[in-house]
Amino acid sequence: MKKRPNRLKRGDTIGIIAPSSPPDQKSLHKSLQFIEALGLNYKMGESVNSVYGYLAGTDDERLDDLHQMFADPNIAGIICACGGYGAARYTDRINFDLIAHNPKVFWGYSDITFLHTAIERYAGFVTFHGPMLASDVGKDTFQEKSAKMFEQLFEPTVLQYDESFASIETFHPGQCQGELVGGNLSLLSNGIGTKFEVNTKGKILIIEDVDEEPYRVDCMLNQLRQAHKFDDVAGIIIADFSHAEPQKRKVSLTLDEVFEHYFGNLSIPIVKDVKIGHCQPHFAVPLGANAFLDADEKTITIQPGVK
Repeated sequence: MKKRPNRLKRGDTIGIIAPSSPPDQKSLHKSLQFIEALGLNYKMGESVNSVYGYLAGTDDERLDDLHQMFADPNIAGIICACGGYGAARYTDRINFDLIAHNPKVFWGYSDITFLHTAIERYAGFVTFHGPMLASDVGKDTFQEKSAKMFEQLFEPTVLQYDESFASIETFHPGQCQGELVGGNLSLLSNGIGTKFEVNTKGKILIIEDVDEEPYRVDCMLNQLRQAHKFDDVAGIIIADFSHAEPQKRKVSLTLDEVFEHYFGNLSIPIVKDVKIGHCQPHFAVPLGANAFLDADEKTITIQPGVK
């Protein structure tokens, strides 16, 4: 099992960074009320207010924010303002020794998947795939069920996902256990062939994405298949694929047909339609924590992400 960061405490200061694209400032500002309601203080990274095309400042600026927040002993955890694009541009320049020696809560999803995978591989501690401040928390669509997921940061908590939270369907029966890995399918696909590619051997793989029509999902799953990422995986959680309707190619396979093509012959437990990703409610999970997937009973039980 991966190392777990220390839990947060009321009165702690968290760092807010924008590792990828610039956040919507109105939504970000609104989300700060939620942070304060959790009893937390916050410190903004320098690049949170920067705009460099589709990036929140230059690569050097965003990388410096990441390094400073991990190095600062007064920062107890880091929550990303939003995703977008750009984290992978500087991942090969991250000081992973610095991060490994300063493990702390690191929370985000979408483009942040690339950083989750890199930290898991080269710093060796649990990170959190969960709703972000400007993207989710500061919007009117943010749900109470999603808000409650932040409570796992303050007390070691065994999480259970089942139908009482939201939808979950059996794709292939069975039970398995292993560490949770994965996240956004686009970023997992982009990592193939780099030193940051996801390690799925004996793991439970989560995949989710947004605004990707079936032929694009097909393309990315094919890349993972040919990279042998499904050969030794313990189980698969097909999470939320929002806005996946065919647009460019009107004559299309359905998303379910794409999943059947890649996963139909796998003799491992698989569930689908799980509310993890670009969706509400959004079930936040500690990546790198041990989990038990019961596809028959349609439950996912996850060990605590903090200590």
